[in-house]
Amino acid sequence: MRIVKTFLRKSGHNSETKDRKVSTSCAEPKTNEPVRLGEVPGVRILTPESCEFFKGVYSLLHVQLVEDDLGPGLYRAVRAVRAFPVSSPDGYIVLKYPDEYGIEREVGLILDLNIFPSGARDLVLESLAAEYFEYEIERIHDVKWRYQLLFCDVETTQGRREFQMRRQAARVQNLGDNGKVLLDVSDIRYVIRDLDLLPKQDRRKFFRYIYW
Repeated sequence: MRIVKTFLRKSGHNSETKDRKVSTSCAEPKTNEPVRLGEVPGVRILTPESCEFFKGVYSLLHVQLVEDDLGPGLYRAVRAVRAFPVSSPDGYIVLKYPDEYGIEREVGLILDLNIFPSGARDLVLESLAAEYFEYEIERIHDVKWRYQLLFCDVETTQGRREFQMRRQAARVQNLGDNGKVLLDVSDIRYVIRDLDLLPKQDRRKFFRYIYW
């Protein structure tokens, strides 16, 4: 994530990651020294004084920012992502939004969610819960190709579900040695832990359309 990499570079955290890509799942801050809010050039640090959270149309998260040199305004359909989900679940939270062309951009960085009022914290935590929630697939009842989308009918550990996904390699991620993660049109994750554990007919339905 660009804003996290910029933050690490500007605050001196990347001395050990100079020659390797920073991973949002395993990279960790290299110091325990606190960084004062607003002191990192080029990174918008979000504070309770600089932004307001609220829900808009379709219950999407919106953020209203106080105008600054990085840009003013209202950001719609915002989602929250943890940079360090294990070591800092309540800190280093990046807020992202889709621009007018559908390209994902970054609103800013929350260094510590706990300094925000309870209402704002709840909205961000709700976004985080949706971001990291996943269904685990146990059976594949049907997969159909219609309207440039895959229509999937599956059995999950939370019950039977139907979802749609684009038939693109970027929407299917490898998981371990023989698992897959499917991202639907709303970026909800559907996980197959091990394809070999599915019945033969289920694997046939899967590989008919998803073979990469």
